[in-house]
This record gives sequence, structure tokens and C-alpha cells, in this order.
Amino acid sequence: TSQRLCSLSFCVGANSFGQLGQGHAEDQAEPQCVDDGQERQRLRAITGGGGHSALITETGELLVCGQNHKGQLGLGHISDVTNFQHCPLPGNQTVQQVSCGWDFTILLTDNGHVLACGSNAFGQLGVSAEIKHTAEPLLIKSLSEPVISVATGLRHALAVTGSGGVHQWGTGLSAQAKRALNPQPVPVHLACKEPHLVPGLDQVTCQKVVAGSAHSACLTVAGDIFLWGSNKYGQLCNKESFLPLPTALDGSLLKGERVCAIHSGWTHLIAQTETGRVFTWGRASYGQLGRRGQTNDVTSPESDASLADSSSEISLPSEVKTLNGATQV
Repeated sequence: TSQRLCSLSFCVGANSFGQLGQGHAEDQAEPQCVDDGQERQRLRAITGGGGHSALITETGELLVCGQNHKGQLGLGHISDVTNFQHCPLPGNQTVQQVSCGWDFTILLTDNGHVLACGSNAFGQLGVSAEIKHTAEPLLIKSLSEPVISVATGLRHALAVTGSGGVHQWGTGLSAQAKRALNPQPVPVHLACKEPHLVPGLDQVTCQKVVAGSAHSACLTVAGDIFLWGSNKYGQLCNKESFLPLPTALDGSLLKGERVCAIHSGWTHLIAQTETGRVFTWGRASYGQLGRRGQTNDVTSPESDASLADSSSEISLPSEVKTLNGATQV
């Protein structure tokens, strides 16, 4: 996702549902200029989900394209779209942030409201469970306090309110939690279909949330990171296979520096400190950590007797020195 203003955007990769906005559904091996239909309209954000994409313009308009079988584009229909189309919101609201899950979309408006569209099979829209899917963006009414940040995983979502509390909804993590915690009960925030306050963060003030396929993380105003959920690829920097409650990342792993930005991929995380240093950790199978050949920061349970009861590897944050000083990650 990008917050930097730009006049042109480019796309490359899988395009089975027209998610690259090229007017067709053929994969692209070389970068192609995106025609957003706005004649060099500056863009504020770019993001994508399982098969759909979304752009936010400088003026807060939402543009969408790609897979739409569950109504995740919010266009009022369920037909796929291969060119970016404007998605009008109720009351002509403008968009501050958009986050795309596998087959759903969460929108944060400039006035702090949260809207959702797409599949609700796992309660990931945060609206009535009677609604199985919707092609019209619906207001999540239970988030009565203005929201400042949202995030989506495979089948769960999160929001940070203006007072710094974190809410989570969607049952996408409940099956993993049940297996890992048995016979202990699964905490409500991992099994609810409407926003529920995440416990364990009452002593801190959060400012941003991010999510991976089955994990969640938040950044506090003090620059600390809290992690919870699946740890299958060591993305939580912990020996446990699953963390049901937010657990603070040891600041020494980031050289004691204050974190100013955090990002999450499907199974890895990225943090940038105030001095511009970039750290990555989690799954490295496809080079997503950006540090070729560095293997000394990953511990496998098979090689450490003290972790013999764990089913997860441990990946510790390591600096990507080639990105030192990057203005945006």
C-alpha cells in the first residue's frame, strides 16, 4: 500500500479477474501503466486483495476493479470488472483508507466511519451475521467511536479508534486458536462476528493496525509493536505456535529504536524506525524479506531442544541495510 502521491501507477503479475485494471484478464509479466480513467489523477493509496484492487485518489475517491463475485468492489453488483471504476459511497463520503481481504473490503472514511462490502461468511464485515455477502458498502454501526486505522487479513479485520483501542472481528483465526489453545476457550475477539475490543492493550495507546493471513499487529504511539495470532512462519518472534493475546515485540530486536511505521504481508512483517532503518521478519520462502542468504536469524525447533514442543520456526527481525533511509516502504 502506498501513501505517496503519484501521477502514474504501474501494475504487474496475475490478472485472472482483471485486478490489474487493464481492461482484460491476461497476466502481465512486465509493468503496465494503470488507466484509472481520471486523467493523471493523483493517487493517495493502492492496495489489493485475493483477486481485486482498490485505489484512493488525492480527493478521496475510491476506484476498484477485479474479482467481484461476493460484491467486494462495492459497486452494487457481482460482476467482475477489468477497468478501474469509481465506487460511490453513501452521502458522498470520501475515503481515508481502504484494506482488501481475500474476498471483502473494509473502508475508512474521512469522518471516521467504517464501511464494509463483500463476503461475510466468517463475519469479516462486522455487520449482522444474517448478511452473507453484500455488494453495497455497509456501515459497521457497532464501531460508534471514530476510527483512525483499519486492516484486513484473510478472513478477519481490525480497527483502531481515536482513543487508541483496537477492535477485531471475523472468525478466520478461531479454528487455529481452538487447536492451539485446547482445552482452554478461544478468546472472544478471535471468534466474534462483530467488532470486539482486543484485551491486553489497555495500558497502551495504539495508532495503527496491520494484519496478515492469520496474524494481527498494532503500533502504539510510543513506537512499540504488539503481535498476536498465528506464528506458523515465526512472524510473531515467539516460540509458541499461536498467541491469543497481544504480545509486545522485544524492543532490543529492533536495536532499541522507536518504530514509526509497520507493514504486514501475508506471512511476514516490516518495521521502519525513526532513524530510517528497515527491519523484516517472518516467512522468507519467496525472498519477501529482502535479505538474500541471511539465515542466521531463523531458528528451527528441530535444531533447538528448548523449542522441541513448538510447531513453528522463529524468525527474528533483521535489518535490510539497502533500504536504510528509505522515505517510504
